[in-house]
Amino acid sequence: MDPAFWKARWGEGRIGFHEGKPNNYLVRHQDKLATFPRVLVPLCGKAEDLAYLAAHGHEVVGVELVEDAVKAFFAEHALEPQIAQLGAFVEYTAPQLRILVGDLFAATRDVLGPIDCIWDRAALVALPDEMRRRYVDHLRSLAPKRVLVVTFEYDQSLMQGPPFSVEAAEIRELFEPAFTVDQVERLDILSESPKFAEVGIPALFETAFVMERQ
Repeated sequence: MDPAFWKARWGEGRIGFHEGKPNNYLVRHQDKLATFPRVLVPLCGKAEDLAYLAAHGHEVVGVELVEDAVKAFFAEHALEPQIAQLGAFVEYTAPQLRILVGDLFAATRDVLGPIDCIWDRAALVALPDEMRRRYVDHLRSLAPKRVLVVTFEYDQSLMQGPPFSVEAAEIRELFEPAFTVDQVERLDILSESPKFAEVGIPALFETAFVMERQ
């Protein structure tokens, strides 16, 4: 997770991962988060998911490496955040929203406070395979009761990530036995993803999982 890489992506406007609306899986499965007050959104960017979750009554905690993304989120929602230095992080807060700018792996329970559940639409798939175990171990250390994750599945030999391909078998290897793993959706999205089709990828799936802490 190279800070310079992601800062360059944001600086150059190469943010195709930004959906500009609440994620479809989040909308369809929001009920699975309904009873959990505090939701962590790792590597949150300026995702509309943050505002969507706050509008549904959650206290939302985001962690993002690129401060320009956080500034853009608050500007685009006409919010004036309180800004403070919090150790190694810059903290942006507004009603029901708290976003920390800095290294996700330094965001411990002492920094974040209690986390009830985690919504991950773009974090796991942004990490190369050698970092994904470290990432899941870090999530586990935050003691969430439930984790919702969305992944991509495609022939990784045909395109360099991110986003990286993370198949169901790897999800189970990473999360079990600390969590039960339930695959709730798997959709063919190649027709909606011209970047993948252009490089000759024959199949692209997007898969949603719900993990329950044992």
